[in-house]
Amino acid sequence: MSTDCLKYYDLTHRWGHGMPQWPSSPGVNAYVKKFHAKDGVYEMEFEGIMHRGTHMDAPLHVTENTPSLTGYPLWRFFGTGVAVSIPKGKWGVITAEELENSEPRICENDIVMINTGMHHKMADTDEYYAYSPGLYKEAAEWLVERKIKMMGIDVQALDHPLGTKLVDHGPGPSHPHLMDEYMDEVGRDVMDDFPHWEISHKTLMVKGGIPGIENVGGDLDDVTGKRCTFMAFPWRWPEGEGCGVRVIAVVDPEQEFRIPDLQE
Repeated sequence: MSTDCLKYYDLTHRWGHGMPQWPSSPGVNAYVKKFHAKDGVYEMEFEGIMHRGTHMDAPLHVTENTPSLTGYPLWRFFGTGVAVSIPKGKWGVITAEELENSEPRICENDIVMINTGMHHKMADTDEYYAYSPGLYKEAAEWLVERKIKMMGIDVQALDHPLGTKLVDHGPGPSHPHLMDEYMDEVGRDVMDDFPHWEISHKTLMVKGGIPGIENVGGDLDDVTGKRCTFMAFPWRWPEGEGCGVRVIAVVDPEQEFRIPDLQE
């Protein structure tokens, strides 16, 4: 069967030197080590951590004595699913009700990509990182209960920024001014509204075994509202707590193509 009818979409942000990065250290720096004119080959070297750009986290990233990247079974990285639109602005929280009512409907064993619109704003700014919308406990629990296969979201992390070290969680606050800003805008203590540290990470990956992909972007708008085939494969790295991934969506506009049964 010909695959000429299929359309392929890249849901990945650019990776490399100078890309926007989550406000922690170290950043990713890339260097040219060899040049064609001098060495006859072109070769680069990079240093930095894996949690940059479009990447996948493993449970080991947030909880000790839990699986690394190779602890995810391979079947989780490929399959059918949906890209859903849940537009959000500054500090917006994605709710279980919004996931339940999203279109196309999220079904058991789906791969789910969430489009909040923030991928258009990915930059070295507070708007993208500190003021991002995101998931929190309720929505993460809903995704686990729905038994999805894998998920990705077009924001700075699997967790809402106010559930991270940017405020008074873990080694934070790295951005203490956010706590004052939240009180001024909302009239409540941020720690009352966001009492759990990295709860979406822990719920999705540790409790649910669900691979989570951060900073989804690229052609996401082109597949939002559609049922697609998704794939995103991490490195075969037994000690790895995260790594960059290339997220691809495949769409059959006629909805007639099916992978042939090779056993027939």
